Amino acid sequence: MIKAITVDDEPLALELIEAFCKNFDFLQFEKGFTNTDTAFKYIEKNPVDLLFLDINMPAESGVSFYKSLPHKPMLIFTTSYSEYALESYELNAVDYLLKPFTLSRFEKAVTKACELYNLVHNATASERSKCIMLKVEHGTVKVILDNILFIEGLDNYIKIHVHNQSPVVVRLTMKALLEKLNEKEFIRVHRSYIVPVNRIESFKQKIITIAGEEIPVGKNYEDQLKTLFNPNI
Repeated sequence: MIKAITVDDEPLALELIEAFCKNFDFLQFEKGFTNTDTAFKYIEKNPVDLLFLDINMPAESGVSFYKSLPHKPMLIFTTSYSEYALESYELNAVDYLLKPFTLSRFEKAVTKACELYNLVHNATASERSKCIMLKVEHGTVKVILDNILFIEGLDNYIKIHVHNQSPVVVRLTMKALLEKLNEKEFIRVHRSYIVPVNRIESFKQKIITIAGEEIPVGKNYEDQLKTLFNPNI
């Protein structure tokens, strides 16, 4: 059962989401909040699995509130403004519901959340530490960390190059992805590239080689790499 709460400054929006949740056996609607302070205190004492969150609220933005949470539940944004879609991708939100939304559209969003929940909870603790779950266009994909060759940034998208399979393309920023990775295992070498340390085959003349691919090293990242590979470099 997925425990869910909603935070929205519009009482009618809270009532609608609560009513919609009752249509799905896998959802347990816990509570609705009209301000972030009260919601934060509740989450501290009562961990939840899914958060329906408005973005544009008077006291604090939904984005700021979500970033402040020490333990982040799955996130579905609910908002009247389409211009915030990029921020939802940066936080790897499960979905982005544009008000007013129908029960059918709501079902699509919570089904994605259920799929992600099952993927994570059906994995062992060991498996969870060796993979990351990322939202793609039509659902969620599990990426095995040991299989990553390198990560390439393309505007608001990233392309994860994986050993023996097609690249995984995700709408996410490099910064947001770095926060999901172990800093001892992955290193940023360029504004457009992140690489796994153990995949680096060579580093010379500002070029890293991984699986036959040449990856440029940015000026701001050279010293970090030299320190990492000292005294061989």
